[in-house]
Amino acid sequence: MNAFSPLPPALLKRKAVVYVRQSSQSQVMKNLESQRRQYDLVDAARQHGFRRVEVIDDDLGLSASGAVARPGFERLVAWLCAGDVGAVLCFDASRLARNGRDWHHLLELCGLVDARVIDQDGVYNPCSPNDRLLLGMKGTISEFELGIIRARMLDAARAKARRGELRISVPIGYIWYRDAGLGFDPDLRVQEAVRLIFSRFRELRSGRQVLLSLTEDKLCFPRPTDGRNTTTFDWTPIRYRNVISVLKNPFYAGVYAYGKSEKRTEIIDGRARKTYGHGKPKEEWEVFLKDHHDGYIEWDEYERNQALLAANAYGQKGGAKSGRGGRALLSGLLSCGRCGRRLCVAYTGKTPRPVYRCERPNLMLGLNRCLGFGGPRIDKAVAAELLRVVQPMAIEAAMQAEHMQSEARAERRRAAELDLQKAQYEAALAERRYAACDPDNRLIAATLEKNWEVALKRLEACKTRLDAEQLPDTPAKLPDLDGLAEDLQAAWNAPGVSTRARQRLARALIKDIIADVDEEARDVVLTIHWQGGQHSQLRVRKPKTGEHGCNTSEDALEVMRSMAGRWSDSDIAATLNRMGIRTGFGHTWTAHRVSSIRRVNDIHAYFSAEKSGKWLTMTEAATKLGVTNHVIRNLIKAKILPAEQVVPRAPYQIKAVDIEREDIIEAINNRRRKRPYRDPRQIALPINSIT
Repeated sequence: MNAFSPLPPALLKRKAVVYVRQSSQSQVMKNLESQRRQYDLVDAARQHGFRRVEVIDDDLGLSASGAVARPGFERLVAWLCAGDVGAVLCFDASRLARNGRDWHHLLELCGLVDARVIDQDGVYNPCSPNDRLLLGMKGTISEFELGIIRARMLDAARAKARRGELRISVPIGYIWYRDAGLGFDPDLRVQEAVRLIFSRFRELRSGRQVLLSLTEDKLCFPRPTDGRNTTTFDWTPIRYRNVISVLKNPFYAGVYAYGKSEKRTEIIDGRARKTYGHGKPKEEWEVFLKDHHDGYIEWDEYERNQALLAANAYGQKGGAKSGRGGRALLSGLLSCGRCGRRLCVAYTGKTPRPVYRCERPNLMLGLNRCLGFGGPRIDKAVAAELLRVVQPMAIEAAMQAEHMQSEARAERRRAAELDLQKAQYEAALAERRYAACDPDNRLIAATLEKNWEVALKRLEACKTRLDAEQLPDTPAKLPDLDGLAEDLQAAWNAPGVSTRARQRLARALIKDIIADVDEEARDVVLTIHWQGGQHSQLRVRKPKTGEHGCNTSEDALEVMRSMAGRWSDSDIAATLNRMGIRTGFGHTWTAHRVSSIRRVNDIHAYFSAEKSGKWLTMTEAATKLGVTNHVIRNLIKAKILPAEQVVPRAPYQIKAVDIEREDIIEAINNRRRKRPYRDPRQIALPINSIT
């Protein structure tokens, strides 16, 4: 090394390269003196006799640790390989490289082309062993220095974090105060947005359902204006990642956590590439301090939320799929009683219907399916069992639902009020800014006027929204809930109730269902595990091969067997329709349909020629007595004329001998004379006894 000896003329004919680098963007913006001293190396190159000087400053703000690509350094290496560089000037060795690979590679290339390395201490010839040794030591020291600096900084940060004093980045809803430390964000609108997510999750128990509910209410979520600092916010439509980030962050439960993520290093194209933000298990977190600060929720609730989110994850072992619609009521709730795996749902047939199957052994191992059965009958049976269990608590549940609905309206109104307050402030601020501006300065005044108009439009929109959410001054009269328990079936089958709503109700009450098939009895055995810890067993008949679910009900067949010998198919069809019994396909009855069902089930028909005359219909009795059917019906209702019915709502049957009785004939004659009928068994009161 000799700082005063002249350089060979052959080197001076080449160009000198001044390499300028700073490690971070903050250094580029703040450490201006270091940057100026590096650029002054251009004058030093000219003093050494170089006429052509190139400055490479492409790597300003990039680290030289070797983890990031440096385009400026790559350009320097390319020039060295081409033999165009006579000297490389740098402020010190740490500016060129802080890792052995880049440093020694640069020295090797300089030695091959006989280029010099010049810093503020002197001129080095990499071809000289002494200079090469000294340069190698400088590179090693530079690399060691970086490691020492990083280790000291990390150790200091960890020590401060163990005390809970390290001011780490906090989530939305919190802020670091200069004197008071950590606390809630003073903006009540921000606090309400965070609390609303937790309250909706307690009710809906699903992150996606929370998103859909908040989106339906047109609620927004704060987003940092600059993307990082939580000082000013832009209120944008809420997204799923906002909901999940709030629900999964332990900071909202009063926990101070440090070291939740780790960096990973990979070798790509011969260089180390580091990636950050890889989450670690909770057991490996470096710092975990409970009750460090006030939380939006308790720690127990946070753990319940995490367990519920994990259970809602599709395809996770031990978890149930959340209700997502479809035709299968119990998708994700059924487990195989033989292998313990979840049953899958398949849709088969021209009109797709759900079928529950244990598919895993067949798909993964090529074995036969453990079991499989149709879904409609199972869904119907479980729904009936669910309504039976809920029925005693129907009134209480309805009142609770009304209370929850009132709370939801109050939450929406509260959010609308906070939006209005914010809009009023922004409108007033925009007005003051416009009033303080010089009217002649139209370039600024026009922009301020436009901002004021935007703020006024937002204020008007917030007022309209608040008016729509106004609560009634007087509490609404509670509906009569006495008959609600009997209307559960109608509410369950109402056209406006979606399958997703039924699935959510089922998952709110049922934890799991273990299914098995009793092959001898051809029954599907369902063991229902309710949320409260109770168990119940349900057996549903499994249909035979080819048997469909549109069969005629046993009630309809019993009516046909009872009436077929005495009544025609038309009378039977009318009776079934009056009783509200439908066909297997849900149609009303006709004589043709009754006749078809009779033939299939071997039920003998009615033959008028075989009628013995012992029994009469209402029409036949009215014809013989010379009156109308209305008169005969009134006599039957008054229990004057005896009559029988095979089943309720069936036609009346009257004995032929009863219409010939004297009291019946007298009652009919009295009706003709419009005189009240008097039973001969009635004892008349003496006239003198009437006072």
